[in-house]
Amino acid sequence: MAAAILLAAGLYIFLTLPPRTVTMATGAAGGAYHELGLRYRDILARSGVRLRLVNTTGGLDNLVRLRDRRSGVQVGFIQGGTTTKEESPQVESLGTVFFEPLWMFYRNGIGRDIEAFRGRRVSIGPEGSGGRALTLEILRRTKVDGVVGELLGFPPEEAADKLIAGEIAIAFIVSGWDSPVVRRLMEADGIEVVSVPRPDALVALYPFLNKVVLPAGVADLAANRPPVDTILLAPKASLAVRGDLHSAIQYLLLNAAVEIHSPPGIFQKAGQFPAAEAVDLPLSEEAQRFYKSGRPVLQAYLPFWLAALVERFLVVFLPVLVLLYPAFTLLPQAYDWLMQSKIRRLYDEMRAIERDLAAGREAPGALNEKLDRLYQSASELQLPVKYASMQYTLRMHLDLVRDRISVRAAGK
Repeated sequence: MAAAILLAAGLYIFLTLPPRTVTMATGAAGGAYHELGLRYRDILARSGVRLRLVNTTGGLDNLVRLRDRRSGVQVGFIQGGTTTKEESPQVESLGTVFFEPLWMFYRNGIGRDIEAFRGRRVSIGPEGSGGRALTLEILRRTKVDGVVGELLGFPPEEAADKLIAGEIAIAFIVSGWDSPVVRRLMEADGIEVVSVPRPDALVALYPFLNKVVLPAGVADLAANRPPVDTILLAPKASLAVRGDLHSAIQYLLLNAAVEIHSPPGIFQKAGQFPAAEAVDLPLSEEAQRFYKSGRPVLQAYLPFWLAALVERFLVVFLPVLVLLYPAFTLLPQAYDWLMQSKIRRLYDEMRAIERDLAAGREAPGALNEKLDRLYQSASELQLPVKYASMQYTLRMHLDLVRDRISVRAAGK
């Protein structure tokens, strides 16, 4: 029984070790999500975990894949304000990891107010991107959508190409400061980044938004680009996982998030991210423990796979050993009882012969025959060395009974 339990526990540990490969939904190639995914991949590779990156159209596409178990996606970046706990019950958050400003890049000379949009071709991002959904909401809220000439769904790189070439007038892009597309447009001639109008009102209307400031000259001090402080709206991106993702992998991702996102940046202070913020989704239990107590002790001192193995061993075998402890305690006693019972059985037969002898129920010859068989059984008894003295004592007592039978036979 105990062996079966231990075998089952060992099999359970083997089957519940962390996966060797994890799939992450990022974004379009060359975008901020994709570039961050590459960094996560390199960090997880140091622990022997392969992070497979899947290019998507953006945060909404990532969310759809996380909801669908059949997609195979277990991790992804999602933009704040795109879902709720009720809409995505199978998805959890590991916390917010960075600001995602909504950049409004204009061609010079088209104006600043609503007239800048009148009849213009405007890129708002591809279908499935969180940036497109946010931009559409703001355009509708400010009544700008009614004057736009054409709304186009170019991905960030293509939108940048067309904006620089003059094929579109305005491009809305949701991405981090380090995005290659953002940096390229900041340096492009004839393109400027524009502050969002009435940012405080929009933040009040949409609590998932934050107001951030791009300082004048931060892109190019010599050329003073941008020429003035620029106010942007920025949701926070969350690192989201499926609720059934192995706890050890979640801690590995959280450790990577600290390494990648905790340094200071244009819009954030050192240590501001990752943060225990549940913008759209609840924090996973692992994330709550991480932000409260830090990384697990075993992962801090042992290689990842050894830490995972020891952790599973402690989780599984300690309760099993507690359950089996009474059995292990009683086992020696039970074994001792079993060995002694073999001797006691022969003593019971010997006492039966003594009773027959005392009552005269059988002739001495018949009793001797029984005693011979009993002596043979005692000699053939297989016992550990510990019980050898009891076996020898039994034979001595059998000899005494044989002597009494002989005396009774002589007396007759």
